[in-house]
Amino acid sequence: GRRAGFVTGWLYWYFFVIVVAVEAVAGGRIVQLWLPGAPLWAVSLVLMVLLTATNMVSARSYGEFEYWFSSIKVAAIVVFLFLGALYLLGLWPGTEGGAEALTAHGGFAPMGVAAVLAAVVPCIGFFTGAEIVTIAAAESTEPERAVARAMRSIILRVVAFYVLSVLIVVAAVPWDAKAVEVSPYAAVLAKLGVPAVSTVMNAVVLTAVLSCLNSALYTSSRMLFALTRHGDAPRSLTRLSGGGVPRRALLAGTVVGFASVVAAWASPDVVFAFLINSYGAVALFVYLLIALAQVRMRRGLERTAPERLTLRMWLFPWLSWATIAGMAAVILAMAFLPDSRSQFWLSLLT
Repeated sequence: GRRAGFVTGWLYWYFFVIVVAVEAVAGGRIVQLWLPGAPLWAVSLVLMVLLTATNMVSARSYGEFEYWFSSIKVAAIVVFLFLGALYLLGLWPGTEGGAEALTAHGGFAPMGVAAVLAAVVPCIGFFTGAEIVTIAAAESTEPERAVARAMRSIILRVVAFYVLSVLIVVAAVPWDAKAVEVSPYAAVLAKLGVPAVSTVMNAVVLTAVLSCLNSALYTSSRMLFALTRHGDAPRSLTRLSGGGVPRRALLAGTVVGFASVVAAWASPDVVFAFLINSYGAVALFVYLLIALAQVRMRRGLERTAPERLTLRMWLFPWLSWATIAGMAAVILAMAFLPDSRSQFWLSLLT
């Protein structure tokens, strides 16, 4: 219904505006490793201004920058997977290799199943934003085909790049190693004796942060623009540039994001901590509402206009209901787990 759309849209915009601030602060702290005297707020502002400027040009400009950012990330992950595979197979010189870390130091899941379930909560947050590719695909010349192709590619990319790389980390490095707390990927590369690990990983992480910042700026502007089209946001934000960019909506997100960056500098333990904790479960609430809306909408189209359902969905509606049940379980877990309870209540308040 209209109220659900209003709530979902604004929550989604709020989430990505806070992501803008979080990634700008993270990028600023990485740059400070090379420029220790630079103020955090100033470095974060420079990063935000640069990427806002690229997004102001056109959706194609956003895509070009995202292509190169993603290419660097993918290349780094592919190299990591290759080196990690050599180590696990015992082919890396100077090491015995093997996956002994999976069974050593207390065995697999040494803290029990409850600890694994607790880890699901932050992991959900790490994968939030994978749907951005479908938002960008909707602006292509053939949106139906582009969105379907993008949806399929997301699954393959997550499995190939993230699941496999994490598998290498847990197989090569003990879970209780101090180096894992700093950087799991750097811990594996250091074990292999790769030179300049710290500098290389900082550069790769900075690229990943800029990619996320770029996507968050793009997504927040499109979400706010969509809200204006439905009368749920000020109509003054509907104006498009010659390149089809909702510049006012983009600038609104940038301004709010930078205000959050200032909060991180002025009040990191109070204001910024509240913002971070308050958006923790927001994405899950949004995903849950989207899944429920999808079941209702698709059921309605099956009855009234089945010819509009050009994209077939696997195991509908059982897969949709299983997804809804899984997300509801994670949200309930957040309410009871001590480490995520504050995020749940602050997100619910939001």
